[in-house]
Amino acid sequence: MVTGVSTGALIAPFAFLGPQYDPVLREVYTTLTPDRIFRTRGLSAALFNDAMADSSPLADVIAKHADEKMFAAIAREYNEGRLLLIGTTDLDAQRPVIWNIGALAASGKPEALKLFRQILRASAAIPGLFGPVMIDVELDGKKFQEMHVDGGTMGQLFLYPPTLEAGRLLKRKRVAYIIRNARFDPDYSKAERRTISIVGRAINTMLAASGHNDILRTYFVSQRDGVDYNLAYIGADFTLEKKGEFEQAYMQALFQYGYEQAKSGREWHKLPPAFAQQTIQY
Repeated sequence: MVTGVSTGALIAPFAFLGPQYDPVLREVYTTLTPDRIFRTRGLSAALFNDAMADSSPLADVIAKHADEKMFAAIAREYNEGRLLLIGTTDLDAQRPVIWNIGALAASGKPEALKLFRQILRASAAIPGLFGPVMIDVELDGKKFQEMHVDGGTMGQLFLYPPTLEAGRLLKRKRVAYIIRNARFDPDYSKAERRTISIVGRAINTMLAASGHNDILRTYFVSQRDGVDYNLAYIGADFTLEKKGEFEQAYMQALFQYGYEQAKSGREWHKLPPAFAQQTIQY
């Protein structure tokens, strides 16, 4: 089983299909420039549009790589008993949605490939930055649309629902490999004493704390169920500063960092990193 949320949703199909897609994955993550991912809108978009940027270029990139050949390969793997799960957030219902991509690929429905591409785009649709993806739904004969955005809005990663109790249902050896595309060491930055600065810094802090909690949750669930836990993340030894979203030099350096970590056998950690220690001041 392979799962993915946010940018991890874009990685997941390549990882699911194996080494033959490694060159494509490298190309996607090291050659894309911001103009091939989004087009910025004016400041008025904050008031009169659904996001500050248009992610139509990203949709074109997704359509190029998430093609019929990939979709057919996912269907074949699903029929062999493997699962590819992608997470999005239904913003209307304020709930996470986990999509079984293999079942979708094997369904044979004419709109399945289009929906697959929408799911990938939605899972990476950072609220406020990229526009949401409207997905057509039919329930009890009534048609309507759901607004889906970045799966990280609800959870920045997932293994399986804790209620599944994998330790009870699965008797074979169970191993989890979790890739967290983020740092865990504190990102110190002095906030200006201004409303926007304080609010922005607080939001960043909440997102970081949410990611830490997701890591802890998956760790405790895996320990309960007897799952061998392996975690990879961006270490403090990666020091290149990011100058902008999807900056090519940064993405290339980060990809190479992960590659070197794996090549040297240093990528997997058996425990969540030591988070910032809480201290009591007198």
